[in-house]
Parts: sequence; structure tokens; C-alpha cells
Amino acid sequence: MKGVILAGGLATRLRPLSNVVNKHLFPVFDLPMIYYPVKTLLNAGVTDILVVIGDRSAGDIVNLLQDGSELGASVSYRYQHGGALGIAHALNLARDFVDGDFALILGDNIFFDKFNFSEMLVPHLFLTTSNTPEKFGVAEISKGKIIRIVEKPKEFISSLIVTGLYLYPKSVFGLIDDLKPSARGELEITDLNNLLGNCDYTTVDKWFDVGEYDTLLEASNYVKELRCL
Repeated sequence: MKGVILAGGLATRLRPLSNVVNKHLFPVFDLPMIYYPVKTLLNAGVTDILVVIGDRSAGDIVNLLQDGSELGASVSYRYQHGGALGIAHALNLARDFVDGDFALILGDNIFFDKFNFSEMLVPHLFLTTSNTPEKFGVAEISKGKIIRIVEKPKEFISSLIVTGLYLYPKSVFGLIDDLKPSARGELEITDLNNLLGNCDYTTVDKWFDVGEYDTLLEASNYVKELRCL
């Protein structure tokens, strides 16, 4: 299985720092943010990794990861032109890299669970419990399957939200071709996931989306505590 890390985007919630530096280079305690999704893939046995980069600090990410050999990986790159056009748009750049089932992880998502992707049915999403599900994509579950995802629902559906880790088949790229831009002009990952039909899932314990200052600080403090154990 191959892996894809999305590390572009504008990181508007982390301005003004992200005005000049790609957020995936920000430190989460003692490591650059992007090291964490790389580690998640490596721990799951995925060593052939594509990183999708964007306009800001793209060369710095390449300088940091290089060919991946120092981390025990083989890393290649695709460049996303035109800024933030949606997760599904960025994923589409991996079309010629993927040759079968693959893992997609967002570069600002930090997981502490270890996974065995080879034992999981594909497609497969990773959920976690949130006290504020209305801020996320919320999964509706029936008979042990995800039957629908509602983005930022106004009414309570469940406390299970979709994280930024996904296992997809190669055929997902055909579904991307059927997507239409949302009201904000992006190809949305929620729309893509809803085209998958009933989907298997795993519930994860500890997860951070470090796309804003509070969660970046919380994740850094959590990692610091782990290092001290």
C-alpha cells in the first residue's frame, strides 16, 4: 500500500505565521508537524509516500524530507497550483502515483494510535468522538457502517466525527471526476466520501487537528508529556 500526505493549503486559521511559512513546518513540541503523518504511515507499514505541496514554503518541505531515506521512507512530490482548491482536488494529483489501495492523510492531523492497514477493508475511514461535532464532518452510523457524512450539521446526528485519515481504492479517482465544486469553490472530501456508499471505519483514541493555535498548543503539550514518561 502507498501513502499520500496533503501538505499544501493556505492555513488561514494560523495567520499571520502561515503568511510566510507553510504550517506543516511548524513545530509540534520537538518535531516538525509533517513528521507526525509520516510516522503514522510508517508505523502502518507504508513506506512509499507522495507529498502534495503548494505555493508556500514548498521547497522547505522538500529540503526537510528530501527523499525520505533518513526517515525510512521513499518520498516523492507533486505540486498543487492555484492555492486551496479542496482536499479532493489535491488528492487527484496522486492519480498517477497510486496503483492500488492507498492511505491518504492530512498533513496537519496527528494520531497516536498504531494501525494495521492490511487488516482493514477498503474504503475505510477513521473516526473519533468529539464534544463539538458541529464543527466537523459527522458520521451517521447504521449496522456498523458509515451511511452518510454531514458537514457541520446544525442538528445533532452523532458525536463521531471524521478525521483526516482515509483508506481508498484506486477507483476513488473516478469518483473525483464526478465531483462539482462546493459553494466555496472547492472539491470537498465530504462529498467524495459520501459517494463511496456504506463504508467501514475505525474509531481512534487520541487525535489532533492542529490547524489552529489552540490545538497546536494542546498537541505540543501532549507530546511533551509523552516524551517525559
